[in-house]
Amino acid sequence: MDKMAITPKGLRMMVVGLIVMVAGYILMTGGGSKDPAVFNYAMFDFRRLVAAPLVILCGVVGEIAAIMGLFKDKGAAAGEEKESKKEEVKVKKAK
Repeated sequence: MDKMAITPKGLRMMVVGLIVMVAGYILMTGGGSKDPAVFNYAMFDFRRLVAAPLVILCGVVGEIAAIMGLFKDKGAAAGEEKESKKEEVKVKKAK
């Protein structure tokens, strides 16, 4: 078990996705009225109804991409490729 299930770059992408989602929830806050008898239309503005959910959705997509491994380290992939080529050479020499 020398390999991690998630790469360091994927872990960074997960943290970025989490920060983006938190920013979306922060965008969604506010708009309430101090007096419950007075209705405040500020809670139905563009920021709360459109922008904040889109930001949260972008964060979720980033999380899914990081978990699924769409952001693999180039160095790790190149190292695996070199190892497979070395194994092929060993197999050919053994024959």
